[in-house]
Amino acid sequence: MEFVSGYRDEFLDFAALLFGWFRKFVAEKGTMGTNLEGRWRQLETQIRRLPQDPALWVLHVLPNRSVGISLGQGAEPGPGPGLGASRLLGDEPPLHLRDLSPYVSFVSLEDGEEGEEEEDEEENGKASSGTEKVEPQGGGEPARPSREFPQEAKPPAESQVTQQETSCDTGCREDRGEDEKAPEKRKGRRSEAAPLHLSCLLLVTDEHGTILGIDLLMDGSQSLATENLAPRAYALLCHSMACPMGSGDPRKPRQLTVGDAHLHRDLESLVPRLGVKLAKTPMRTWGPRPGFTFASLRARTCHVCHKHSFEVKLTPCPQCGAVLYCGEACFQADWHRCPDDVSHRFWCPRLAAFMERAGELASLPFTYTAEVTSETFNKEAFLASRGLTRGYWTQLSMLIPGPGAPRTPWGSTPSLSHLLNGDPYQLLQGDGPALMPPVPLDPPRSLFGSWQDYYTWRGLSLDSPMAVLLTYPLTVYYVITHLVPQSFPELNIQNKQSLKIHVVEAGKEFDLVMVFWELLVLLPHVALELQFVGDSLPPESDQQHFTMQRDGPEVSVRPGSGVSARLSSGTKEKGGRRDLQIRVSTRSYHLLQGPKPDLVIGFNSGFGLKDTWLSSLPRLQSLRVPAFFTESSEYGCVMDDQAMAVATGGGTSSPQPNPFRSPFRLRAADNCMPWYCNAFIFHLVYKPAQGGSVRSAPGPAPRPPTPAAPPVPARRRRGEKKAARRPRRRR
Repeated sequence: MEFVSGYRDEFLDFAALLFGWFRKFVAEKGTMGTNLEGRWRQLETQIRRLPQDPALWVLHVLPNRSVGISLGQGAEPGPGPGLGASRLLGDEPPLHLRDLSPYVSFVSLEDGEEGEEEEDEEENGKASSGTEKVEPQGGGEPARPSREFPQEAKPPAESQVTQQETSCDTGCREDRGEDEKAPEKRKGRRSEAAPLHLSCLLLVTDEHGTILGIDLLMDGSQSLATENLAPRAYALLCHSMACPMGSGDPRKPRQLTVGDAHLHRDLESLVPRLGVKLAKTPMRTWGPRPGFTFASLRARTCHVCHKHSFEVKLTPCPQCGAVLYCGEACFQADWHRCPDDVSHRFWCPRLAAFMERAGELASLPFTYTAEVTSETFNKEAFLASRGLTRGYWTQLSMLIPGPGAPRTPWGSTPSLSHLLNGDPYQLLQGDGPALMPPVPLDPPRSLFGSWQDYYTWRGLSLDSPMAVLLTYPLTVYYVITHLVPQSFPELNIQNKQSLKIHVVEAGKEFDLVMVFWELLVLLPHVALELQFVGDSLPPESDQQHFTMQRDGPEVSVRPGSGVSARLSSGTKEKGGRRDLQIRVSTRSYHLLQGPKPDLVIGFNSGFGLKDTWLSSLPRLQSLRVPAFFTESSEYGCVMDDQAMAVATGGGTSSPQPNPFRSPFRLRAADNCMPWYCNAFIFHLVYKPAQGGSVRSAPGPAPRPPTPAAPPVPARRRRGEKKAARRPRRRR
């Protein structure tokens, strides 16, 4: 069995959820074509009996004038694979947004330029962009314009909707003249077909931001006049109450407000049929309250058939409690899956053991621990409530800042603009007071083995969320100061004056590159070189070289070798000055040329999820350097051990919990296992050379080494070496 929790872009899970709900909504509207009036009366009666939700519900009307969807050749109808539900929910779902690029992309409908496609789309809300990525219908065929959708289902006494131009005041207008010219502007696109246009989005949420329902108005043929939006919106409201997309049982709101004046007026006679009170006036702004934000919405799915929780009732395996199934049929199919080592029968005892570690992984010293380690953790609300909506914090969120807000694009390359006038911590700040205090005057006097110790020395409050970003540099620090001396004592790594570290298959950690500045604070007397390697890095960053030094605020450019930035940390540290060098190589690790590193580190690696590991692991085997990797679960560690055995004949050490793991729990879709970024650490155990013996792996729970004093400053060591050489000269 295979799980992709912790590896898959959460935006894809969100898009699959929207797609699944919308497909179900469209299908059920189509079935109401027979005995229409009787079915609507029956549905209204059922809704009137539903319990009342104390939260206010909002019906948003979101226009989209500028962004269309271009279908690639792989998504066209015909014998090709298409972009069906299997691409998002099947046995081999995509792990990254870029995996969908051969099938679908955004295009500008205004000027034919693609440069601003995602920015324009995201201004229309997270939900619209997520759904546009996944327009295909079931059966492997892409979604078509409205002429192929089921006939509109309407309440009784409502006339049939005619296809005509939209003319609503909210901006759902279509300019026929512009639409006729659009195909000429779009010549040369990857698809010869004109892009699909999502002209308007109807979105039902509660006042907290939980998405409850969605409807799409596609192309001019789907555009509806304002007075005819009412039956469509009414059908959406009914389905959202009977089958809410977000968590919770069927329910009706105590009150509903509408984001369009004309639609609000037209719904005045319809909404009372459901026993729901309509607000006296329409909503004038995007949200009913200043703190409104879309919630982290990830409905659970069946591990076998991938049906969502709004479609079926899901229950965990009665023995391990780890895997979710929709019924006995899916449970038995997974239990008896062939070959046996991929069946749930084989994995059930192991998964039960993994579940027992949930309490240990949630044992963290922060004041917000109970919230962020909960299975129902709402990450978006947590970040928004603390003003963590800019800089590196946007890398953790699916939400995109609105127009005018500072932004750091995903996958951006470090540049002079990232150095931010000599402040290495600016990208780590939120909207409020500074989150990172000044660097302590004295270097650490002992080694840190927990967040509690580090926070105390660094002057951070246990209410600070900085651990979410600092998990990457602190994990490197822990490997250098604890794990390498424990597993490879012969390297004497703590006495080295310089270290060359390769960060393999780098991705998100490179987008957060400035967090590694903290390594200079923790190891002030060691010159560090971090080389980020991976074919998913931005191509334009290949062979870039940055040197960061803590001796002044000025910034200078070194021709031919990249950027040399002298950053101010707020204080002048004692002892010798050391640098942090950042190098970038945008290729797979087995293709990298250059000197041998002292250490290799990989974050949340997932050996079995990328084919290049089958070549990179043998490369590491030939180098035989200490290589440490983190995983987001024990399950991932077991799979990595199997991949290492297949690729090299070696293995991995027993994984141990990482004391510097991220406190944010990653909620999985089809299982209940605890997943955390950088949750566990292990190192590679290489196949012995001919005539050698296998290096034994550490036990399952090795005792951490006794903290030792940090390395002696370099100047003092050089003085001692000179004194030791003088007697030899006399002889």
